[in-house]
Amino acid sequence: MMTSIVSAVNEVEGKVAIVTGAASGIGRATVELLHARGARVIAEDINPAVEELARPGLVPLVADIAADGSAERAVELAVERFGALDILVNNAGRIIYKPLIETSREEWEGILATNVTGAFLHSREAMKVMMPRKSGAIVNIASYASYFAFPGIAAYTASKGALAQLTRTQALEAIPHGIRVNAIGVGDVVTNILNHFMDDGRDFLADHGKAAPIGRAADAAEIAEVVAFLASDRASFIVGAVVMADGGMTVTAG
Repeated sequence: MMTSIVSAVNEVEGKVAIVTGAASGIGRATVELLHARGARVIAEDINPAVEELARPGLVPLVADIAADGSAERAVELAVERFGALDILVNNAGRIIYKPLIETSREEWEGILATNVTGAFLHSREAMKVMMPRKSGAIVNIASYASYFAFPGIAAYTASKGALAQLTRTQALEAIPHGIRVNAIGVGDVVTNILNHFMDDGRDFLADHGKAAPIGRAADAAEIAEVVAFLASDRASFIVGAVVMADGGMTVTAG
C-alpha cells in the first residue's frame, strides 16, 4: 500500500529495470528516462547498437527476446549486476504491412514471436524473481491496434490484441504477489519501426498521427513518461489496465 507521495523526479530511484527493444524509439527513450531518474537498467535488444548505451548503472544485452534462454539471461544479468529486479518493460515489437493472403507463415509467426512470445517469456522469468520479494511492476507496450484493425496489418493487430489479453490475465496471477502488470495502448509514435520496409517510415508515422484528435503523432519521450509512471509507486492502484496514450485515436477509430 502506498504510504507517501512520490515525486516524478525520484519515482524509480534505486529500482532495477529490464527494458526490451532498447536500442531505439520508445525503448531507448524509456531506458534513458528510467536511468535519469535513478534506476539501474538492463537494456536488451537484438540490434548491437544497444551497446552504445553502456554507462555506469546501464548494462546493454544483445539478444533476440523470443529466443530460448534470452529472458533467463536478462533476468540473471539484472540480479548479477544490480542484485534485484523491480521493473520489466516489454517494449520490443515489429510490424509488417501485407495483405493476409500475401503473409507467409514465417512472417506471421515472426511477428507474434517478438510481440507476444518475447513478452511472455520475459514476464515469466521476471515474476519468478519478483514473487519472493512481493513487489514489482511489469509494463507491456500494446497499441490502439489491440482494439482496432486496419487493412494490411493482420499479424500486428493479432499480436497486440494478444498482448492486451496477456496483460490482463498475468495481472490477475501477479497481484496476489504484490506485482502490478499493466499495458500502454500506444498510438502513432515517430520511431524507426517501419524503416525495415519503407524509406520514409518516420515521416509516414508523423503524417498518420495527424488523424488522431490531437492532430499529431507522439514523440517517444512522451510514451516513456507513461511507462515510468506505471512502473512507479505513483501508480500503486492501477492493475491490469491498458492505459491509452494514443492522442485520442480510440475515441474516434472504428
